[in-house]
Amino acid sequence: MKQSLYTVFVFAYVNTKRFFRNRVAIFFGLLFPLIILFVLGGIFGNAGNNISFNIALINESQSPIAAQMSTNLASVSVFKINTKITTLSDAQVQMANGTLDAAVVLPASFGQTAAGSSTPSGAAVIYYPYTNAQEAQALESVIQAALQPLNGQFVTTAMPFGVSVQETGTQGLTSFDYTFAGLLGFALLGIGIFGPVNIFPELKKQGVLRRLETTPLKVWQYFVATALSQCAVGLLTIAAMFLCAILIFHLQVVGNYFELFVYLILSIITMLGIGLAVGGWAKDQSQAAPLSNIIVFPMMFLSGTFFPRFLMPGWLQGISTYFPLTPIIDGLRMIATQGKHLTDIGPQLGLLLVWTVVIYVIAFRVFRWS
Repeated sequence: MKQSLYTVFVFAYVNTKRFFRNRVAIFFGLLFPLIILFVLGGIFGNAGNNISFNIALINESQSPIAAQMSTNLASVSVFKINTKITTLSDAQVQMANGTLDAAVVLPASFGQTAAGSSTPSGAAVIYYPYTNAQEAQALESVIQAALQPLNGQFVTTAMPFGVSVQETGTQGLTSFDYTFAGLLGFALLGIGIFGPVNIFPELKKQGVLRRLETTPLKVWQYFVATALSQCAVGLLTIAAMFLCAILIFHLQVVGNYFELFVYLILSIITMLGIGLAVGGWAKDQSQAAPLSNIIVFPMMFLSGTFFPRFLMPGWLQGISTYFPLTPIIDGLRMIATQGKHLTDIGPQLGLLLVWTVVIYVIAFRVFRWS
């Protein structure tokens, strides 16, 4: 047994060195997941704080109230006001080009006192293209809030009904927190599947595996050695992703890191089984590439990697629940962002263990040295 384990560790060391000598493998195994992280992190990171409207503010009134309103709108953080646009016609050109969301016009009558009244009045007018109807509704709400200080100077009537806000004391998901678990799943796909699928056919082509078959090396030893090397590379990639996500995009991990580490190891082993089965069965890349794509792409798009599964039709959610990647992403998300323990994710953990057994039974049966 001692000699067998020594053989396993030797081959694990050799496989790890082979990985770091392959520039293509380094790019897709280490750098590509980080590139995707930065791209999606730039889109979803701190999404709640990045809402903004590109508007033109056109003040046609000479009243002090209009000047005060202009100052109030300029101080609203969600507004990016284009000060170069001074007429509605210019604003309409920019809206037609898609460079402006809307134009807010304070007409000449804004802030003026109408005949027979002692209180100034007026209405700000929002001009928007029909494609920006939702943005216009949100913009209207923001401007209504900006008008409240002005109205309060003249009307002191108490409102009988209102809205109160109260914190629940629980931590919810941010857009990036939700997306990050999917990014981990995407990285695990690359680590577990594309590694063996690309390497095994090439080793068969070179005759390396055929020569190994003539040695006392057992299939299980080769599998365990490959699993150890891929786990080492995978954990290095995931550690880099966590480091960037926490330092740059302020990821909040509320779960237990040790339990997260255990679940990641099990996830890598499960995904690796798929790669071992496909790569071990295929004679060359012409067989490996199409089969791996058939397996990978449905999981990539239907397991919650880049968008939530609850957006899909119910029947499709039911099918995707049983994909191997689905319990991985769901379990990682529940541990990292909801503070769940391994004992709390029994369905995900059980499904993952079942898939692990099934996949490795298949991998051992279909593996061939040449």
